[in-house]
Amino acid sequence: MKILVCISHVPDTTSKINFTDNDTAFDKNGVQFVINPNDEFGLTRAMWFKEKQGASVDIVTVGEKDVEPTMRKCLAIGAEKAIRVDAKPVDAFQVAKEIADVAKNGEYDLIIAGRESIDYNGGMVPGMLARLIGAHFINTCVSLEIEGDAATAVREIDGGKETLSCKLPLVIGGQKGLVEEKDLRIPNMRGIMMARKKPLDVKQPVTEVTKVEFKSFSKPAPKGDVKLVDAENIDELINLLHNEAKAI
Repeated sequence: MKILVCISHVPDTTSKINFTDNDTAFDKNGVQFVINPNDEFGLTRAMWFKEKQGASVDIVTVGEKDVEPTMRKCLAIGAEKAIRVDAKPVDAFQVAKEIADVAKNGEYDLIIAGRESIDYNGGMVPGMLARLIGAHFINTCVSLEIEGDAATAVREIDGGKETLSCKLPLVIGGQKGLVEEKDLRIPNMRGIMMARKKPLDVKQPVTEVTKVEFKSFSKPAPKGDVKLVDAENIDELINLLHNEAKAI
């Protein structure tokens, strides 16, 4: 079984966010980047298939050269090959189309993507990718088992979970549940040294077409001052919640 894991290079959530060029571009200065958490759950699950079932695992990222440290970390965790599409990711369709070209050429049986990245939270790439390559698609996936060419997956739905089965090829949008946080892998020294020798191929993009133009970014408005209400003054509390907070 050949597995392709889609990796996003995203800012650590503890980083302070700023914008440049009149608030039209994200300022990367001083920002720590990490593997997108949903993708990391997927990569760890792929490592399980590699160790238990002998699957081969490649990773793919659409990004410029600054994403390579994140890709090397994935190689250190255990992926065998990395593919970087040398393009700045702008919108979901562009990213999906680039990954689709890699997937078709690689003839992968299973493509694991995160259900969404934590920077833009669009959640559109996995579904678009599945449509472009003609594969089955299961989103919000929290469990996945493969036997031969048959897949059984569990996904979260409103009010519960749903179990689905299909044939490969399959694209999933994974999240926590594929593995738990305690199961995530930290690269050891041997893995880091081996990662330096593993192939990291750079591929030119297949299209320059993008569907989105960024007009401006803005931070959430700062929180207002806290109003303290005496515990005995219920009428004032109700008045504030109704007329100011519009909560009731």
